[in-house]
Formats: sequence, structure tokens, C-alpha cells
Amino acid sequence: MSDLRIDPPASEAELEACAELMAASEPWLTLRRDRATCLRLLRDPDRETYVAHLGDQLAGVLVLNLRGAFVGYLQAICLAPTFRGQGLGSRLIAFTEDRIFREHPNVFLCVSGFNPAARRLYERLGYTCIGELKDYVVQDQSEWLYRKTRGPLA
Repeated sequence: MSDLRIDPPASEAELEACAELMAASEPWLTLRRDRATCLRLLRDPDRETYVAHLGDQLAGVLVLNLRGAFVGYLQAICLAPTFRGQGLGSRLIAFTEDRIFREHPNVFLCVSGFNPAARRLYERLGYTCIGELKDYVVQDQSEWLYRKTRGPLA
């Protein structure tokens, strides 16, 4: 995977392909996030969107929020099914941490309670679960807030 590239989206068609990827994957299926909703997130000018490619193949997408109460928030990460389980998620998270830690001392993310594999990954990467958000996105499902820190905001 030495030919991994992570860059801002190059075209509208690339954003649309990323929205399709997200809308067909968990957790977006359970969270009832359709293609149009995912595309709005990817186009949001208040977010930073990055697209990962391995060679000429779309491998994944990241959405970062560097504003708000939890500044330094990894809002979305999605990998193409063919690239899961190969360490690519860890590499995308490392990219996210490099980007956020340049300006902010904390990286935040939420993970759905029905996604224990993601929770284990984040904990292995040094994230600490700091709280549960019950019924935050959909009824009867919790989101778990995680944080990796280099220190307080002040």
C-alpha cells in the first residue's frame, strides 16, 4: 500500500462516488444516511474532505470538522469494502491525526454502539471513550464519543 494518496476531492464525480460508497456502508445504512445526505456532508464548505486512492482505485474518504465545540472532530471515515482489514483505516486515522494535531490538541470522533470493531480499533490507536450519546442520531442507538489528546485547549 505504498501508493496510497490522500488528497482533497478532485472533482464532483469523485465526491459522488464517495457519497455512493458511504451510503452503501455501515454505519450510514443503520444511521439512515442516504446518498444525498452523504453528498451534502462531503460538499459542506465548513468541513475538510479528503479522498484516499490506492493506485487508480477509490479506497476511502474522510470528513473533518475543525470548528465548533469539539474542534478537531473526525466526522466521517469510510473505506471501500475491498480495502477493509488491511491496515488502511489506521493509515487514514494517522493522516487525520497529523492534520488535526498541527492546529489543535485533541482529536474527537464518535462511533456507533453497533460497531464494536471500530471501537476496538480506536482504543488500540490510543483513543479514550469519554461518553455515551444515547439516541443521538437514531432512536435506540448510542454514539460513543472518543478523544485522543496532546493536552487541554488552553
